[in-house]
Parts: sequence; structure tokens; C-alpha cells
Amino acid sequence: MTHESEPLGLAELQRRLARFAAARNWQPYHTPKNLVSALSVEASELVEIFQWLTPEESARVMDDPGTAHRVADEVADVLAYLLQLCEVLGLDPLAALAAKIERNEQRFPVPGERDA
Repeated sequence: MTHESEPLGLAELQRRLARFAAARNWQPYHTPKNLVSALSVEASELVEIFQWLTPEESARVMDDPGTAHRVADEVADVLAYLLQLCEVLGLDPLAALAAKIERNEQRFPVPGERDA
């Protein structure tokens, strides 16, 4: 079942992931430590696709349907584990990202711009 016409929101995706895990009795294994480990493994699998590509080849990676499918699957795996980790920790990932961007904007101002 695809949702290409109406993308699901973050909260709904987290609920679907939680239902998926609950239906399989996987919650006991979804500890922060295990989820972070799984996230790291999946991120490494994404890195593996790009590891020996030149910068130019990496920019065209989505041009090959087979490679594009692998990239999409690994991105989905990384996001799934990240969302599950946030759920377990009670962390709002969008709020965390917004706060991090705010800190980075303060930490790394645009060259030539000064606060008034």
C-alpha cells in the first residue's frame, strides 16, 4: 500500500511503526541502546552504497533504478529506527531539529551579517 498522493505525517508513521512492532511482540527489544545500534547499522548500509563512488557518480546515484531502490530502502530503514528511537525516548524529532537549526544559526552566522 503506497501513500504517494498523500504523504503521511511523522506522528502517523511513528504510530504505524509502533503497531508493526507491537503486532510482532518486538517492543521488549526496542530499547534505546538496541535502536541506536540498529540505526548505526542501517546508516552504515547507506554509506556502503556510496563508499567507492566519485562525487560525480554519487550525485547521479538515483539515475540507476536498482541503486535508487537500494538508497530509498536504506533511507527508510534509517528514518524508521530514528523515529522509533524518538518515540521510545519521548523526543519530538521536529522540535529537536528546529532547536538545532536555531543554535546553528546563532553559532554560524552568515558572513557579513551582524545582529542589530
